[in-house]
Amino acid sequence: MITSDGRNLTATSGVADVATRRPVSPNGHFRIASVTKAFVATVILQLAGDGRLSLDDTVERWLPGVVSGNGNDGRTITIRRLLQHTSGIHDDYPDYTSAEDFYRHRYDVYTAEQTVARAMRHRPDFQPGEDWSYSNTGYVLLGMIIQRVTGHSWHEEVRDRITRPLGLHHTFWPGTSPTLPRPHAETYQRFQPGGPLVDVTEQVGSGTNGEAGLVSTTADVNRFFRALLGGRLLPEAQLAQMKQTMPVSGEYQRFMPGARDGLGLFSRPLSCGGVYWGHEGGDSGWITADGVTADGRRSVTVSLSGVYADSPDDVLRVEQAESKLVDDALCTAPGTDRTQS
Repeated sequence: MITSDGRNLTATSGVADVATRRPVSPNGHFRIASVTKAFVATVILQLAGDGRLSLDDTVERWLPGVVSGNGNDGRTITIRRLLQHTSGIHDDYPDYTSAEDFYRHRYDVYTAEQTVARAMRHRPDFQPGEDWSYSNTGYVLLGMIIQRVTGHSWHEEVRDRITRPLGLHHTFWPGTSPTLPRPHAETYQRFQPGGPLVDVTEQVGSGTNGEAGLVSTTADVNRFFRALLGGRLLPEAQLAQMKQTMPVSGEYQRFMPGARDGLGLFSRPLSCGGVYWGHEGGDSGWITADGVTADGRRSVTVSLSGVYADSPDDVLRVEQAESKLVDDALCTAPGTDRTQS
């Protein structure tokens, strides 16, 4: 944490490796999973601010014929709907179901085109704009649109527009590398109740196409969100659009009470009044929670290594614990900036 008077405070808990019991590094790298979506959304909104695209452009305008078949129609889905998870596109997303499945598929790589084609095998969950449902595939399409508009991959644009200007030296796209730079904590997953903990640190990750994919540190994630909400990355008009929210689904409300979805950002109520902004992420073995106040002056990032949840109730308890950490930091600590656990 960095307090308002300039003090740097980092809190760690547990061990980085259950075998060696070495301590958790305060500067550890981890896969930030869906927190990547906030970076991708920022690039899209920057392009909108530059006049290179409009949030009301259709997917068909930039990716002709890509979203089609089985009732899917790119002519009725706008970039804004992709950003806000109201496209209706069904997610057909790979996930590890057992330790054997993990070992068999942890190095698998899927292109953006393969991910979208898998989704197109299904009918839409609803007509565009008529409901809300979290969609990884929508952000894969946004990554493809960035490539079409700029001629560069989404992660190159994130690098050139965000990480380099902000000096986020530990935030990068690892490509298809299954390893993390040191220092980092090992991470583990239990795939069934009562089953063994499986070291899942070495893996490509379930997404690398803009829906997820970045590696970072707690300090860098905080610096990004502080810059974003502080107005350093987007013009005022685009930041205002990013913060135009709608309610999330009932399923998400159970885990994130009071949450509302903007364009690549979620707002959550604070116990001390007002709201905070951020975007959580979860990958096999990692969970990331973060929050920044509306003025961008205070922020906190929590990184958890090891997923031990045996049931939906366990998942809920983990979500409640990490949400309390974020709320406590933003409401009770003066100028909170960084926490890693």
